Amino acid sequence: MTSTLPADLPERIALAEEVHARPPEPITAPSRASFVALLVDDEARARELRHLSQLCEQHGQTAPLPGAVHWSGRVGELRLKWERHGEFSSYTFFLSGRVAAGFTATAAQRLPAGWLSQLPGQTVVAAHAELLHAEEEVPTAEVQQQFFSGQPMVGAEIAGGAGQAFSDFRIHPDGFSRFVLVGRAFTPTMGGRMLQRLFEIEAYRMMALLALPVARRLSPRLMKIECALARLTDDIARDPDLGGRDELLLQDLTRLAAEVESGLAASQFRFGACRAYAELVRTRIAELRETRILGLQTLDEFMSRRFTPAVATCATVSQRLHDLSERVAQASHLLSTRVDIAREKQNHALLASMDRRAHLQLRLQQTVEGLSVAAIVYYMAGVVGYLAKGGKALGLALNVDLVVGVAVPLLMLATMTAVRRARHAAEEREAIPAEH
Repeated sequence: MTSTLPADLPERIALAEEVHARPPEPITAPSRASFVALLVDDEARARELRHLSQLCEQHGQTAPLPGAVHWSGRVGELRLKWERHGEFSSYTFFLSGRVAAGFTATAAQRLPAGWLSQLPGQTVVAAHAELLHAEEEVPTAEVQQQFFSGQPMVGAEIAGGAGQAFSDFRIHPDGFSRFVLVGRAFTPTMGGRMLQRLFEIEAYRMMALLALPVARRLSPRLMKIECALARLTDDIARDPDLGGRDELLLQDLTRLAAEVESGLAASQFRFGACRAYAELVRTRIAELRETRILGLQTLDEFMSRRFTPAVATCATVSQRLHDLSERVAQASHLLSTRVDIAREKQNHALLASMDRRAHLQLRLQQTVEGLSVAAIVYYMAGVVGYLAKGGKALGLALNVDLVVGVAVPLLMLATMTAVRRARHAAEEREAIPAEH
């Protein structure tokens, strides 16, 4: 079909399809699902794709293409959905029907032996889910005892009362956490969407909390830096002249600045990711549209009491780092200003001393010039005297003393004029380069 539009932006199709990426898998009750999220570094991406391709080939499925970021299809009894996110990859396995209660027969158990354990990466989240159907509200005590071994759980009605969701957010002995989803009026698409949101809440919660160990490691270090900075600032405030310790203080401030910047460089990606993941958790919880079940905490309440403080801790440490960076920069600027002022005073005193020396040198030069004029006149007068004596010896009627006496003022005037012109010429030669 001939297009009537101008040429497409190169990214137009990819950007338009972005809102349709990673759609939920339709799922009908009763069903089971297992979810695994792994941290996979760039070097292991190719191995991850090969491992998944081998499973696809074993079951006659077309393997994902190189560079693919998601794939879904059937592998034996299971439906598999694989997604590659920014930092982690997720695998969701769906199995229709329910043959046992209490997570004793999970979807992940239908995978080939050893396939799951050989996945490249480190496990961040592993969860099992049961999707049930019930016309009436399921007693919470029954759900708690049957699926969570009587442990405290959280839950709520979701999707405007179309179903219920329960979890204890604990890792059980098999290494998996557990979710129970009860649908009263779920369509397959709605059931898949609710289940995906529950898995995403757990995945994004754990990814956000990866920043918490970083924050805990940094806190004692930040305390030491803050105390050291307070001492340095106090020294600067108490000692106006710095007692010649300006270079030492600058070195200490430079060391503190390097420590702070090192902490920023090592942690800001993790703290920024924490903020982004925490916002996704809040968004996914809001999309559940929870309604309270009597006697249970909602997922939103549980996260507000347990998850939100941890995120706030990370945000506080991140802000402390930024504040410390600014404070160290301000202290360095203050100290540099103090050092510059001290140097300006030294330079002013040096210039004043040089000015005094120049004046003294000028007076000395003027004195020397006077003595030089007297010496020159003396020698010139002697020459005139010899000339007069020579003329008298030749028979000229000359009074030698009178001739010398008359010549002395004239010689002095001529010598002073010559010296002054020589000085002016030298000053002019020095002034011309300065102008250039």
